[in-house]
Amino acid sequence: MSLEATYRRFWDQVGSRFPDLRGALSTDYYAECERRLFHDHLAPLDGSKILKTDLWDEAKNTRILAWAADQGACAYGVDLAAPTVTGARETFRAARTTLRAAVADVRALPFCDGSFDAIYSMGTIEHFAETEQAVAEITRVLRPGGRAIIGVPNRLDPFLRPALVRFMITFGLYAYGEEKSYSRRALRSMLERAGLQVVAETAILFIPGWLRMLDLACECWCRPLGLVVRPLVRPFIWLDRHVPAVRRHGYLLATVVSKRDGHANPAP
Repeated sequence: MSLEATYRRFWDQVGSRFPDLRGALSTDYYAECERRLFHDHLAPLDGSKILKTDLWDEAKNTRILAWAADQGACAYGVDLAAPTVTGARETFRAARTTLRAAVADVRALPFCDGSFDAIYSMGTIEHFAETEQAVAEITRVLRPGGRAIIGVPNRLDPFLRPALVRFMITFGLYAYGEEKSYSRRALRSMLERAGLQVVAETAILFIPGWLRMLDLACECWCRPLGLVVRPLVRPFIWLDRHVPAVRRHGYLLATVVSKRDGHANPAP
């Protein structure tokens, strides 16, 4: 089996077997952070054509694209894993909202140049060796004057999440496969090389990675223990709401970019 086929099979298994994370308090916090990003940087959503570069959140997590559709956005999404696409479609069907979804790869998006007013890519491109190829595709399908929010793990997370993830990967304990992290400067440099203009730099999820993982584990497998864990999560939600400065230090960087009018798409 080729490396690419092995990769696709891995994500199919994740999409099939991974539990739904929606009920965890830290997932509510995640969704709150995402809605703020959309409100601050992609509004108005009504009538805008928006692409999400994976559908994990729609199938298993925050349902942020379904929320955007409720605000009037025309929702599009792709994912490598057919089970994840199916789960996302079920979410939208239950909400009686339309999702235009396809089993596809962010490194080779099945859309024409300049197709979208906005693109949201949170926690996607760091899982590929060909990250810059994925960024080039995001640039290609974003319309001139459009905006994208591109998020990756924060290498300088004050709670050292990248070190925790690397430890878990080494011992086969991390459910999301290989994952890279970036400094804010490295992310900016990569996006600018693709011809994008950085508009704003922030981050989401100012919470220790281990606490987020513990909260999810309790929700999925031991809910009574959640009575102990939830009070540990609440102070970080309070800090995020009342001390905006901490947001820049969240464990997922979120860089907002625009595509200049007249920008030429990279040659294939």
